[in-house]
Amino acid sequence: MGLGGCIILIAVGAILTFATDWQMQGVNLDMVGVILMIVGLIGVTTFSSIARRRRVMVPPASTVVETDRHDHRHHREGYGDGYGV
Repeated sequence: MGLGGCIILIAVGAILTFATDWQMQGVNLDMVGVILMIVGLIGVTTFSSIARRRRVMVPPASTVVETDRHDHRHHREGYGDGYGV
């Protein structure tokens, strides 16, 4: 369940608890609403903690050092200064 589903659970629970006056035999809608809001809050906290862990940047284990490499295809003996290539 994603963040949107958790928010929907909280909203439906709040509507059942605070905005309705329905009476069902054998079902306490106020308690069902409170349970839905608690489950939604648990889902939001779980989702946010998982999302926070995914954003952690881990530095690389070793550094990359680039070295200047000479191209040996154009290097000829006797022309060490680069002229005459």
